Amino acid sequence: MPSVFLQGRPVDSCPRPVPEARRGALRRITEVGEEVLHKPCRDVTEFGPDLAALVDDLFRTMYVAEGAGLAANQVGVDLRLFVYDCPDDSGVRHVGHIVNPVLDPLPARGRRLLDEGEGCLSVPGAVMDVPRPDRAVVRGQDRDGAPLVIEGTGYFARCLAHETDHVNGHVYLDRLSRRDRKEALRQMASRREEVFARRATTADTLDALDAQDTLDA
Repeated sequence: MPSVFLQGRPVDSCPRPVPEARRGALRRITEVGEEVLHKPCRDVTEFGPDLAALVDDLFRTMYVAEGAGLAANQVGVDLRLFVYDCPDDSGVRHVGHIVNPVLDPLPARGRRLLDEGEGCLSVPGAVMDVPRPDRAVVRGQDRDGAPLVIEGTGYFARCLAHETDHVNGHVYLDRLSRRDRKEALRQMASRREEVFARRATTADTLDALDAQDTLDA
């Protein structure tokens, strides 16, 4: 079994962070309550340098925030696009991006829901149990417009469903009871500053790596 899948294809290895992150710029992550997170995103219709640059920015911002996935509306851009660098439950790493993602409906028979902890970079510091299917299939395109199908199980399936929710205008708090939503917002309020301090440290580390690469070039 390969240890890394890049854009759904097995590869021998993949650096972390990926090269896109070294090219990208850090963007501010939107937070729950901001309008762009709570409405469906627009389809991507133009494929080219601007879209490629957005993918790069998403990767860099995701790594700085120590996330497993990040959607475009989480940096304030209402386009159907997300990136990911996420393990599945077997430890296999999945890396890539998907444009105009659509989650396949799964038949009720044979579908298993996993009720496990889930967080969100737009709800900094909060982790709550959210039921998700243990398998996900997402169809879309890559940044050049070529068709793409990504399949995931376990934690990676959770990531694919979570990020597809984002481009549809939903955050995971929408799947919680009123009481659990209130608890998530309480966690966010108490841990938010700690999360931001950690992101600043990670950003400095990534900047230092970029500087060293420039000196070594």
